[in-house]
Amino acid sequence: MTDEEWAVVRSSLPVPGWLEGRGGQPEGYCHRQMLDAVRYLVAGGISWRAVPVDFPAWDRVYAFYRRWRDQGLIKELHDRLRGRVREAAGRDPEPTAGIIDSQSVRAAASVPRATSGYDGGKKVPGRKRHIVVDSLGLLLAVVVTAASVTDRDAARTLPAATPVAWSTSPRMLGGSR
Repeated sequence: MTDEEWAVVRSSLPVPGWLEGRGGQPEGYCHRQMLDAVRYLVAGGISWRAVPVDFPAWDRVYAFYRRWRDQGLIKELHDRLRGRVREAAGRDPEPTAGIIDSQSVRAAASVPRATSGYDGGKKVPGRKRHIVVDSLGLLLAVVVTAASVTDRDAARTLPAATPVAWSTSPRMLGGSR
C-alpha cells in the first residue's frame, strides 16, 4: 500500500477501543502491515500459511483478520471506502440502486455435495456466486450458493446483505407478472 493509499485507509479505520477509553490494550502489530498481508493473500489467492516472511507470522495475520471480520470491521472499512469513492465521483455515499449478476463456477472435488449443485442452463457442476454492485460497479454484497440455486431465489436473500432499498415486486425479483 502506498503512503497515499494508507492515508486514506487509515482515516477510514475504526478507532480501537483502548484509544476511546473502552478498555483493551494496544495491538501488537501495525495495522498497515496486517492489511498489506491480507491484501497480498487476496491478490495472490494463496493460503494463510504461505504468507512471506516480510509480513507478520501467518497465524497472527489470520487472527487479526478473523477478529476484524467477526466484529464486522472489515465490512465497515469496505463500506466507508466505497462511500469515499462514491463521493469522489460526485455521488451520494450510499447507493440507491443495485445490479445483480451471477456466475457458475466448477467446484473442486473436495467441495461437499451439500454446498454444490448443477446449473442446468450453463451445464456447470459446482457453485454459483451472486454479486450486487452499485451503478459505479462497486461491490455491495456477495452470496455463494449451490449452482442449482436459481438467480431468482438467490436474489431474495441478497436484499438483507446490502444497503440498497429494494423493490419487492415479483417482477423485480424475476417472478411472474
